[in-house]
Amino acid sequence: MSWLDVRAGLPAGVAVLATLAVAGLVGLVHGLAVTRLRMPPFVVTLVTYTVAQGVTLAITSGTSIVGISPFFGDVGQSYLAQIPVPLVLFAAVTAAAWFFLERTYAGRHVYAVGGNPEAARLAGIRGDRRVVSMYVASSLVSAFAGMLVLGRMGVGSASGVGVGWELSAIAAAVIGGVSLTGGQGRVVGIVAGAVLLELINNGLTTLQVDSDYTNIVLGCVLGLAITADRLRARHVARRS
Repeated sequence: MSWLDVRAGLPAGVAVLATLAVAGLVGLVHGLAVTRLRMPPFVVTLVTYTVAQGVTLAITSGTSIVGISPFFGDVGQSYLAQIPVPLVLFAAVTAAAWFFLERTYAGRHVYAVGGNPEAARLAGIRGDRRVVSMYVASSLVSAFAGMLVLGRMGVGSASGVGVGWELSAIAAAVIGGVSLTGGQGRVVGIVAGAVLLELINNGLTTLQVDSDYTNIVLGCVLGLAITADRLRARHVARRS
């Protein structure tokens, strides 16, 4: 996004739309690879993650991009009635995701496909279409989050930013009650998991705990969350 804005000379709005388009295309590739080619989701996303890191380092030569449009700072650092704009946008995206998953026909289909794809197929649900749409939505939201990060930092950095965030995202989801096998979890729980992780991280920072030990703590929290998820799944399987 910063490269399109500064190096390619595109207006901020066009740079944002172009980045969202690229992100949507990546999500589409993910979805098609998983549904049509039956590739393992972890492998597909790991490949594109590695390629994306290489592309960003190549186009920036590993240096930060400065001189980005003030638009990004306005979005990432401004306040609306004493409330940070990123927090307002976070609440809006959360509310939209909650409404879609909890109150719409298509949202219930997503849960059904995640819980039991074969049963969903027999019920007439087009599971592949739902899976592809969720990959595209995930990529778009990730790009949107990248815009907020760019606004908060004020520079485009291809190194060091976002490293390890995928594990934090998994931990927040699992802590919030999302099952790794699919079909379970609520948006509100994910938000609670993300807030808890941030409180832990900020608390360790306030106590001046070394960042290496912070990673150990967060890794242990993730391990405990995954263990709890597997125990819960085993308990549910025994009851049924």
